[in-house]
Amino acid sequence: MRRVRHKGLGMAALCLGVTLAFGGPARALDPIGFTVTGNDADVALALRGASLLLAAQSEGTTNAQDLFASARADYGRLVGALYAMGRYSGVVEIRINGREVADIPPLDAPNVINSITVQVTPGPAFTFSKTRIAPLAADTKLPEDYRVGAVAESDVVSAAASTAVDGWRAAGHAKADVTGQDLTADHATATLAADLTVTAGPRLRFGPLAVSGQDRMDVRRIIKIAGLPTGEQFSPEELEDAAERLRRTGIFRSVALVEDDAITAPDTLGISARVVEEKPRRFGFGVEVASTEGAKISGYWLHRNLLGGGERFRVEGEIAQIGAQNNGVDYALGFTLDRPATLSADTTGTSFFKIGHEADTDFTQDYVEAGIGFTHYLSREITGRIGLEYSQYRVQYPTSTINFRNLALPIGITWDKRNSKTDATQGFYVDAEAAPFLGFGASDSGFRFNLDARAYRSFGEDDRITLAARLQAKTVMGGSIDNLPPDFLFYSGGGGTVRGHSFQSLGYTSTVTGNRTGGTGFIGASLEVRGKVTKTIGLVGFADFGQIASDGLLAGVTQSHAGAGFGLRYATGFGPIRLDIGAPISGGGKGAQVYVGIGQSF
Repeated sequence: MRRVRHKGLGMAALCLGVTLAFGGPARALDPIGFTVTGNDADVALALRGASLLLAAQSEGTTNAQDLFASARADYGRLVGALYAMGRYSGVVEIRINGREVADIPPLDAPNVINSITVQVTPGPAFTFSKTRIAPLAADTKLPEDYRVGAVAESDVVSAAASTAVDGWRAAGHAKADVTGQDLTADHATATLAADLTVTAGPRLRFGPLAVSGQDRMDVRRIIKIAGLPTGEQFSPEELEDAAERLRRTGIFRSVALVEDDAITAPDTLGISARVVEEKPRRFGFGVEVASTEGAKISGYWLHRNLLGGGERFRVEGEIAQIGAQNNGVDYALGFTLDRPATLSADTTGTSFFKIGHEADTDFTQDYVEAGIGFTHYLSREITGRIGLEYSQYRVQYPTSTINFRNLALPIGITWDKRNSKTDATQGFYVDAEAAPFLGFGASDSGFRFNLDARAYRSFGEDDRITLAARLQAKTVMGGSIDNLPPDFLFYSGGGGTVRGHSFQSLGYTSTVTGNRTGGTGFIGASLEVRGKVTKTIGLVGFADFGQIASDGLLAGVTQSHAGAGFGLRYATGFGPIRLDIGAPISGGGKGAQVYVGIGQSF
């Protein structure tokens, strides 16, 4: 029997020992008897969850040596679970074949185990009689439960200590630590007195960044990308920001920024960046299929560190509308070069070039797009961007051929609070972009605006039900339908807008040229209810709405349609495989449409 009655919070280490018993599996091992006295279901659940013996039983373990080791370890685990609930006078009894496990010498472990019983008497929940921790840095807010009268959970004491240390570190005292603790449990009154002493140490500044582990990457570029403010006051937030800058390059498999053990006189603290590089090259591909749009095959090749300075060079191409009912085959090829730490540590420079061909029902076009830009990380969740882009389109309509040329200045911002980019269950995502553009030749000049907003909320046990909503708003102002390239106009229908309707089925016929074209405005809304049937299988119900306008976002002639349906999801390591079946519920359309792809629809 192992009793937990004592004064003070320290706990003797439980030596598992090394058993030399090589007995075979237990014969006719009875189910483990696990009893918790009292009627507190939460306490019983926590103790059962902490038990290695119960975990071994659920895994079908019968080997005597393994069970004996788990039984000896369970003393510490169960006592720890009791401490975490503020119960310091508990009693833990673990018996094998009727013998108390703590009394069995490791070298005398049983070769055969027929029965195991565990009995825990939790004892009362202790409360704090004293909660002192000092000194504290300015504005330090201790956990609310670290107060006299609250349940004296051991995790609350640990959290208070960590909070006090973090407060001093945030103020530049990198070597702050808890240097004294007086923790006394009074079993007569079921109270715990906690008295912690913190030593702040000197206020320090960042020393130089030392780098190790790099292969192809230039050390000077690693230091520049990290952007550690050498010479400025130490800050844990700045330290983590520097590590995050290195991680988001995608160059490194692992990044660790480690503080020196010793202070460099008079007041600097050196930092070591220990990195491991990823393989420099990577490739991938994707496939999507829709009943009317046909199949789309896409792929990319990526070099993570083209010139040794963190330059990411990406080549990507796609062939789309393979086997489409009404359209020809589309294809495109693009090149992108990103360079981190351009202008500043948080700014990435980008340049791109893309060529392509589109063969739609109403027109055929060949195009060239090129541009440069900068993306600035305002925080880990918010990025802003600005660019300069040139595009040229040669569009062949049934009755004419028109050349469009445009120069645009897109300015955008993205706020991403999703818990997953491929299968979000919580959070939101907002992307907005405004782009004034100058037209040449047959092109009008004007202003474009795009908004894509998504939100996710999960409910139920293990978040098995997820509500997902999406709103899209797109418009072009200052130009007429007849004097804008097709890529500047908006259709509705298909997998990215309204499922259940054919791809780009909602559009206009120009009264001037007679050509079928898109509108100058689009509003789209989607709602999904996603449910998990198993860990890998999910079901989805969805409804989509889309509206286009002939003048601005909402003016002129407007048309709308809607669709609804259901889908199946199969979870994989790279995102769910998606199967959706949709049907029109307004705005015309016939029959069901089928969509297959990788990742959620939004």
